Amino acid sequence: MNIAILSGKGGTGKTTVSTNLVKILKASYIDADVEEPNGFIFLKPDITKKEEVKVIYPLVDDEKCIMCGKCAEACQFNALAKTKKDIILFEKLCHGCGVCEIVCPVGAVHYEERTTGVIEEGLSEGTVCKRGLLNIGEPMAVPVIKTLLKKANEGINIIDCSPGTSCNVVNILQSVDAAALVTETTEFGLHDLKLAVELVRKFNIPFGVIINKEINKHNIIRDYCKNENINVFGAVPYSREVAEIYSKGKMLVENDKYKKIFKNIASEMEVVISWN
Repeated sequence: MNIAILSGKGGTGKTTVSTNLVKILKASYIDADVEEPNGFIFLKPDITKKEEVKVIYPLVDDEKCIMCGKCAEACQFNALAKTKKDIILFEKLCHGCGVCEIVCPVGAVHYEERTTGVIEEGLSEGTVCKRGLLNIGEPMAVPVIKTLLKKANEGINIIDCSPGTSCNVVNILQSVDAAALVTETTEFGLHDLKLAVELVRKFNIPFGVIINKEINKHNIIRDYCKNENINVFGAVPYSREVAEIYSKGKMLVENDKYKKIFKNIASEMEVVISWN
């Protein structure tokens, strides 16, 4: 079972929640926030495997090319452009769809591979941890995300998603069975939570909300969830102690008080989400 932990905005504590739930549920951890993965800071796994992620891109054989420009006309992503003297390739815009090779009347287009990122895997006290790392300067994270999720283990996988509701998150949600939305009790948190809720509902998967940095139980997030009939799995209190723990790269569940909180959250999740 794949459970996505996502948030409408960055900085809500999504990775903090993800890594601590992994320990409580004895689940595998998958960091799919490939542009800025930071879950390994807390779990500290010993890396045992690395695999490059490659994508294809077109090359035009100048000796065969008749400068008809059909490849550039067919490309929906503007990765090819026809000038007076040449066909110019913007390789990082290419989605590898293959249409330019199909439409070329003289067979002047062929494909080669380039590396866009890497998948890393390791163990943290028996916990299987995986993450994707997008290479600096690469604009498209989806190929790394798809490769990462293909390698999900049996059992429960906690998937630490990218923040927001971008195409990265959409691609992750296509591979999950349930979701937990992490938010904070601010107007910004509520605004972006609504976007995340709308997205998850489109996928028709069971979900609930986890409130981070909660000051009191009478707040705009709980009111919204009550009105929308959304389950609140639980809340992590606003606390200097919490900030001190995770700022040192430590796990909250190492503290008995917060371990109890995450156990309660996991129990509420089990009511909504069938582990089998």
